[in-house]
Amino acid sequence: MKIIHTSDWHLGQEFYTYDRTDEHVAFLEQLQEIVAQEQPDALLIAGDIYHNATPSNGVMRMFNEHLDKIRQACPTMQIIVTAGNHDSSARLEVTRGLWKHLGVHIVGRIAKTEDHVDFDNHLIAIHNTTGEKLGYVVAIPHVFPQNYPILDEDCPREERQQKFFAALGEYVANANKEGLPIVMMAHMAITGSDVTGHDESRGGMDYTDIGDIRVPYDYLALGHIHCPQNIASPNARYCGSPLPVSFDENYEHSVSVVEIEQKSRQPRIRTIKINNPWPVKTLPTEAVDLDDAIQLLTDLPAEQSMYVRMHVRLKDVTPVNALERANNALKEKQARFCTFKWEREKQADESQLPQMDIEKIQTLSPLQVAEHFYHDEYGTPLDDELKEMLAEVLHNLDANRQE
Repeated sequence: MKIIHTSDWHLGQEFYTYDRTDEHVAFLEQLQEIVAQEQPDALLIAGDIYHNATPSNGVMRMFNEHLDKIRQACPTMQIIVTAGNHDSSARLEVTRGLWKHLGVHIVGRIAKTEDHVDFDNHLIAIHNTTGEKLGYVVAIPHVFPQNYPILDEDCPREERQQKFFAALGEYVANANKEGLPIVMMAHMAITGSDVTGHDESRGGMDYTDIGDIRVPYDYLALGHIHCPQNIASPNARYCGSPLPVSFDENYEHSVSVVEIEQKSRQPRIRTIKINNPWPVKTLPTEAVDLDDAIQLLTDLPAEQSMYVRMHVRLKDVTPVNALERANNALKEKQARFCTFKWEREKQADESQLPQMDIEKIQTLSPLQVAEHFYHDEYGTPLDDELKEMLAEVLHNLDANRQE
């Protein structure tokens, strides 16, 4: 069984107000070419199709039109799409019935009847071109750990996820009487994952121990973490996002091609790089003065396409004209300026304040701790006016406690 594993497309994302449609279309066209060349048995899209729960009509049209082109590149393959934490489960499932006629399975939420979970809806048989059954895909969308279905009224809320996967694993084992390979797909954060560059400001970064996924899988196709990696074992993998979603995702982005010869045999995994027409760059690697940073922008070739974040050393306060200077330096150029990465210059007198550890913190007053933090963060001593303000706040807190 050969599958292509991808996730975290984040269609519709604006990058610092810049529209990314051209980049997303470029990726979707590359994926179409990859599918045409590889001719997989299944394409797995493990969540976060869209960047937000209310994508525009244009973004949804882009998804539908290109997904159909991808399907036509290998009409015999099955496509399984699961919802991520950025997706609206209901919105994603609106066209589910239509897509199913074309071999596309969309799983936006855990399927339930009045009295039980419909596990059969999450178990999808994969066939080859002659109709021979090759294996199964177990498709689970993103669910917050405390929101898994109640399978036992006496089960504590924090144990619902474990109970669900135990029941799912038992169902899958009983259904797979042929002993065929099982691919499990899920959109979740696994404990120990490399989350380099990942934005945790949106919900969904509750971590699950991989041992709690008690499903007899031969390959675990994960979505949610953007850095491609095997996690905990050679048969569990994050394929990563095809395009960087932030400046700190400065690693190669790709899709994964996975081949499973037979059950209990380690899958063969290879990656295919996705080329981004608008790379995301932080310039330079080491922080420089603002004047040097502006000169770097000025020297960029006019035809070079990229998003730019400038890495600038800051001695005091942020210069009020920094943004204007950066934008002016890129006039008539393809590059798009986005933001600054300010690195505050450390002062030479750092040794004057004590090194902090638990024992030392216990001997300091709250004001002394604040002084140490401010110096460590900004490289300069806390000025007298701020000291007086903090001292007044601390005094008022003590007075309120005594009342």
